[in-house]
Amino acid sequence: EKYGPTTLKVSPEEPEYGAFINWITHADATLTFPQTVYMRFVLQEPKRNLGEAGSAYAKWFFARLALVDQTLVDGREFLCGGRFTIADICVSYSLLLANTLGLDKKFGPFKPQTKAYLERLRQRPAFLAACEEEKESRKAWDEGRSKL
Repeated sequence: EKYGPTTLKVSPEEPEYGAFINWITHADATLTFPQTVYMRFVLQEPKRNLGEAGSAYAKWFFARLALVDQTLVDGREFLCGGRFTIADICVSYSLLLANTLGLDKKFGPFKPQTKAYLERLRQRPAFLAACEEEKESRKAWDEGRSKL
């Protein structure tokens, strides 16, 4: 592999490879997608009077969390492979997006095991470092020092 080996992926030889692939696609196609509809019709284009459709998709997002909720109910720390993987990154993005949009407050809340999972991931040193980098990047942008 070009950038490997890495523990972030579950290899085809591992028993949970199928679950790994499923989580990656489930995160984008099933969890993030309905939130984009919410953002479009509720936040970006409210004058189109499709806010009700956007809200329906936000509710649908919470219904689609059933697989995450069921997987985490056994107390596991991560979704698959017994370790932090790209699947966790993909799924946690959709959870963070929902949190950022306030969907967990307006249409939720997250089930206790899903909320605990997200909180564990938010405490990872790499996540904390990324948040700090984002904060510094925003400050540089606001001050006209951004390299973008």
